[in-house]
Amino acid sequence: MAEEEFNDEELIKAIDELCQSKAEEFRLFGYEQVTPAEIWECISSKYKKDGIPPVHRLVNDILTLKATTFMNYLTLSAYRGSRFE
Repeated sequence: MAEEEFNDEELIKAIDELCQSKAEEFRLFGYEQVTPAEIWECISSKYKKDGIPPVHRLVNDILTLKATTFMNYLTLSAYRGSRFE
């Protein structure tokens, strides 16, 4: 099965929709203030060293993100001061 090709606009739209879905999922668990942008910040922080991975890995990383992992990311970001600069 060949990997489907996405142009940049389609990829950005797909990532945005996935992050929106994950943010809505977290809201169902009681995390009312989660935004799709924060989800993407958390996911993309893993890619700073090696760059953006293949689409299938992006999708997997977004859909399998756990609330505890996300909250740990927010906590560490707050300690580093990166979210409040």
